[in-house]
Parts: sequence; C-alpha cells; structure tokens
Amino acid sequence: MVTSNELRDLLTDGSPPEAGTDAISTLDILARAGELGSTASAGPRYFGYVIGSSLPVAVGADWLVTAWDQNATLYSCGPAVSVIEEVCADWLVKMLGLPPHTSAGFTTGTQMAAFTCLAAARHHLLARQGWDAEADGLWGAPRIPVIAGEQRHASIDRALRYLGMGTRVHDVGCDANGAIDLSALRAELDRVDRPPIVCVQAGNINTGAVDPLREVCELTHDRGGWVHVDGAIGLWALASDKYRHLFDGAHLADSWTTDAHKWLNVPFDCGIAFVAHPDAHRAAVGVTAAYLEASAHRDQINTVPDWSRRARSVPVYAVLRTLGRAGIARLIDRNVEHAHRIAAHLAAELGIEIVNEVVLNQVLVRFTAPGHDDDELTREVIARVQDDGTCWLSGSVFDNRVVMRISICSAYTTAEDIRRSADAIIRCGRDAMARRARTTGTG
Repeated sequence: MVTSNELRDLLTDGSPPEAGTDAISTLDILARAGELGSTASAGPRYFGYVIGSSLPVAVGADWLVTAWDQNATLYSCGPAVSVIEEVCADWLVKMLGLPPHTSAGFTTGTQMAAFTCLAAARHHLLARQGWDAEADGLWGAPRIPVIAGEQRHASIDRALRYLGMGTRVHDVGCDANGAIDLSALRAELDRVDRPPIVCVQAGNINTGAVDPLREVCELTHDRGGWVHVDGAIGLWALASDKYRHLFDGAHLADSWTTDAHKWLNVPFDCGIAFVAHPDAHRAAVGVTAAYLEASAHRDQINTVPDWSRRARSVPVYAVLRTLGRAGIARLIDRNVEHAHRIAAHLAAELGIEIVNEVVLNQVLVRFTAPGHDDDELTREVIARVQDDGTCWLSGSVFDNRVVMRISICSAYTTAEDIRRSADAIIRCGRDAMARRARTTGTG
C-alpha cells in the first residue's frame, strides 16, 4: 500500500511551482496519484462507511455539470440548472411520499442538510414564541429543548453546534436494535417546558433500524414540537413497495434529510434537505442583496446555506429519470436482500455472531472464541479482511462492543460478490482464531 509520504513526493518537491509546467504532465501526475492512493469505494465489494457507487448516467451528468460550469445559485445564473433542480425536487417529494408543499435544497451531504432543516426548525419554533432568531440572534431567546435518540448520528450534534443551540440535548434510550424507545421519549417530552425539536432516524447508522415515526410525530406534535428525520441511509426505501411499511408515518414529520451519494449512487457531494414548512425554510437560510437578480423562478440560494455551488441536482435528475421509481426500488430491494444473505452465510459459521436484526442494508458482525477478548478478535478479523482485499469493510462500536460493520450500498453488488465476501470474512476469521489458538495453546 502506498504511503502518504510517497504520494506527497509524487505531487510536490516541497516548493510551490514558480514557472509552471505543461497540462499533460500535471494530469499524468494526478492520474498516477489517484491510481496509487484511491480506495475501491465505487466497487461492488466495498462495504465501508455507508458509501455508494456512482451509476454511469450519474457520472455522465456530473461531467455535464463541470462542462457547463454554471453557478447553481440563481435562476439568472443558469436557467437550465434552476429548472432541473425544481423538477428534481418535485419528483423526489412525490416519489418519497412527502407532503406536496415540501421544499427541498441540495447540500454537500446530510451534515449540511441537517443544518438546513434544524435552522428551519429553530426559526419556526422561536417565531411562534415571538422571537426573530435571524434578526436578533439567540442571546436572550427562549431555549428550544432538543430531544434525540442516544444512538443518533454525530452530524445532528454538529449541526446543533453550528446553529448555536448547543449539544446538551435530552437523550432518549433505544431498544436492542437501536430504535428509539417510545416510553423513554414520552418521559423526556414530559420533562420539557416548551415545544421541542425531536430528532429521529430512518436507518440507524449501525443497525439500519427505523424509529417508530408515526408515534414519534403524534407525540411531538401534541406538544407543538418539530420532528426531524435523519434519513441519510434509509429514506430512499420509501420508494420501495416492499420496505415502505417500515417508515409508517414518515410523511407526518416536519423535515427530512438524505444522501443521494449513498443509496441513490450519484457522485459526491450530494445531500438533500426536505422541509414541510417552506416559509420557515426560506426564512432560515435565504438571502437578499441589492445586486442579486431575484426572480419569480427557483433561486437555489434560498434553499441551502451555500452561495456559489455546483449543480448537484443534475446527477440526481439523471438517475431518477433513468431508473424511475421502480428501478430505484429494485436497487434498494436487492441491497437489502444482499444484507440478509451475507448475514445468514456468516451466522452459519461457528464463532460468528450477527449482532443486529437486519432491517435494511446494515449488518453488524462479532467474532467470539472461548477464553479470548472478543473485541480484540473482532478488530483483528476486520484488519485481516481489509488486508485480504476481496472486500473492504470497517468497524464500529455498538452496545459497548466492537463490531464489524457491513454496509451494502452499491448498485453493482451481486449475489456472487456477497458469496465471495462472506467466504473471505469466514476465512479471515478462521485464520485469526487459529493464530490465537497457537499463541495461547487453546483450541
């Protein structure tokens, strides 16, 4: 494996270029650096960090975005891009079954999508209490209680930090598979004295578990609160007839986020923020200036925190038009079937435990052996699999235990890829256990 120093030596001698060089030489160096120092994250057996591949039509669309070089900020900067984004947002709202008045913005990823949605929530709840957060800031403002599952993604806390709301949230316990516990939520709702923001998940980052969305929305709205759904992984399953039932009540929420560069398989960077309160959405992130040629058309600057940006919606449009809802559903269904298949294959092996109930595309695996530290054993197997090269996956911690996390997101993954990967994981597990037996004299 190439080292960072080797890559650095290829790219620079330590001094910035003075006279410059020819473009072909520069591109050759970049191509070589990419060849040596890129991961196979676009491949069918990459199961790490919940990273999708890129469908050919999405790559082609992204090339068009670069060639057009349009600033996707105002209609007047590029009418085609504005209309594409408008159409794309409309298709997504309908495809996912969200309220028809829902507004949408295309961000770098779910991190900034969460920022956008929670900014809209902050505006909405404070405005109802007579406070203008955008004009007056937060000094002296009524504090908004934030309630979130204890297994929430860290991007929620980071968005709250960015928004000046702080990360001292009301933590809600979860069940054995990582879904929020309703009785614990009721207890937290009873503790707060103002309408809260409640953050839930449509696809736990470790297990894929989906929170009980209908019940959460009903309980929260009874108290005048706002429900935000982190659907970075799972929201796309709303397009699937087979798995949509897992998300019952999703349409009742106030905001939702997802990543198109995960399960939709478009290139980085592309997250999406959906807000069921368009006025609050615009008030929270919109902007006006004397020199901006505002129009009656879609000005994208009023939907996301970015100013100048790429036309991120174009690859999304390309995939939606090419696959249609039925094609996206097949992609989702196939990946979920792959997750169940690899879990079953691994569970049949002595010393391998499937830790989670497989709900969507996430599988948690733990390796056990009598008389051994199972955390260390699991870490060793993960390292062996990564070095083996048949597939690539990463580790995590769930329920205070080290686990191997298998995230199946690629549109290219086949049943044969799953078989080969499961066999490699089992082989690496056996090798790790055999080494430990030799070292300790056990087994």
